[in-house]
Amino acid sequence: MICPDEMREKIIAAAKQRFFHYGYAKTTMAELAGDCDMSPGNLYRYFPGKLDIAEEICRRASIQTAEELQRILEEPGLSARERLWRFLLQDLRSTFETLEEDPKIVDMAQIVTAERPSFHNEGLKRERDVIAQILDMGVKAGEFRCDDTAACAEFIQAATMRFSYPQLFSRLSLERLEFELQGVFKLITDGLACPLKAAAEEKARHAMQDA
Repeated sequence: MICPDEMREKIIAAAKQRFFHYGYAKTTMAELAGDCDMSPGNLYRYFPGKLDIAEEICRRASIQTAEELQRILEEPGLSARERLWRFLLQDLRSTFETLEEDPKIVDMAQIVTAERPSFHNEGLKRERDVIAQILDMGVKAGEFRCDDTAACAEFIQAATMRFSYPQLFSRLSLERLEFELQGVFKLITDGLACPLKAAAEEKARHAMQDA
């Protein structure tokens, strides 16, 4: 006999196949029940509805993305500025490639985001927490000037939202989005830069040129 957790995993696996092949809107709970060799009534014991299954799929993807971005904090030898750039660039590339691979994922993500805003906010907080940790590193190293890293992380996330969910906002190429992100990143980091550290680095550059 399959335990409840195993059955939930079986349902999620079947839903992924149907959602990504036929699309969320064209999939019914009856079809999912058939794929799992159970009655529709039994399926509702595990998930109240189709949207709940889609939300679970999206939540797992969001958690995986946040964990991958979290690893940037552990990479040795990087400045806070470099970590922030890697975070934003990796977030853009991974999401762009995932959504580009199957447009049906975009449709499902839009529906879940619209119908379950609390889920969307959970995902934003996971990524925002990583940004805040990068900013803390920068402040401690004298690289960034920021009185409230949590608030600053929220502002950075708002300014770069277009690049976190690229296909939901535009149909630009990845190359063009990366070009735009570079410009936004420069504006952000120029504003965060500690004046004394920036002046010291500029002085060092001039000294090297004059040598």
